Amino acid sequence: QVQLVESGGGLVQAGGSVRLSCAASGRTFSTSRMGWFRQAPGKEREFVASITWNGLSINYADSVKGRFTISRDNAKSTVYLQMNSLKPEDTAVYYCAARSLTSSQYTYWGQGAQVTVSS
Repeated sequence: QVQLVESGGGLVQAGGSVRLSCAASGRTFSTSRMGWFRQAPGKEREFVASITWNGLSINYADSVKGRFTISRDNAKSTVYLQMNSLKPEDTAVYYCAARSLTSSQYTYWGQGAQVTVSS
């Protein structure tokens, strides 16, 4: 079992920055990739970014490339999402997720962190 807890959400003005953190606990050694997803009101959940355990494979959604940065600290079992140059359309609940070594899907999810970008 893997448990994920997000933190760092809040209200920010357009153009500002927010850093989200996701702390993992449990069978973290079985995690192959961690990622961030988001869901805006009335919309489907969408992929934002992901990173492998060694940090050598990183992917971003086109909508956030150049603005968001995903990273991880294995010693702390934590993944981060640095969000810069925020836009109102970035407003959503952001979810941390993880998948096992033998799965191609994300099977572990955090509770979500609200990020609201004003103006």
